[in-house]
Amino acid sequence: MSTMDTAAASSIRRDETVPIALLLAFTGGYLDAYTWIMHGVMANAQTANLVLLWVYGSIGDWTKALHFVPPILAFAIGIVVASWLRRAARERASAISTLVEILLLVTIAVLHNRLPDLAGTLGISFVAAVQSAVFTRVEGVLYSSVMITGNMRQAIEGMFAVASRNGSLRSPGIFAVLCITFGLGAALGAFATKQIPNLALGVPVIALLVVLLRCESPGDETSP
Repeated sequence: MSTMDTAAASSIRRDETVPIALLLAFTGGYLDAYTWIMHGVMANAQTANLVLLWVYGSIGDWTKALHFVPPILAFAIGIVVASWLRRAARERASAISTLVEILLLVTIAVLHNRLPDLAGTLGISFVAAVQSAVFTRVEGVLYSSVMITGNMRQAIEGMFAVASRNGSLRSPGIFAVLCITFGLGAALGAFATKQIPNLALGVPVIALLVVLLRCESPGDETSP
């Protein structure tokens, strides 16, 4: 690795490293599969929720249409909270938001049998919003840990640049692995939700605990 590459790598923030991005992408895919199977809505993909809201609304089936409103509202509230947290906590925002996500998922798991729709739909959409708004970059480049559309575009554009001999393979490789990891998270989320529904949320909690430990590790970051 050249001196320039070493310097660039050493300046990466703790919350922008590839391992953290992969753990969050895994969590994002997992939670989307969980909420779809358990509640018939998407925790992360508000585009899908909005489309289904208008599809059912357009045919007058408002019972089904309004089913998609709560996760959209919870996601919006989560974005507002995350924006406030970034302003108030600054460099600690990533660690604090991860701790909040963990606590909420544990609470959701406890309350799920008593308040399934409230805990599952609203809580997980809120968690997804906080994660997407706080963790926005991997190695300085914008990405999403809760959906793959933008990541897929970045991977394809990067591969095209490499084929044109005008780019590095690292960035598109990272985005391609993010897409794969999101898919693996969704697959495991679907399997665990069907097999062990009462314990399924333990998997993303463990992944987020690793994220929290890495965010708080003093050896992972040099200068921001």
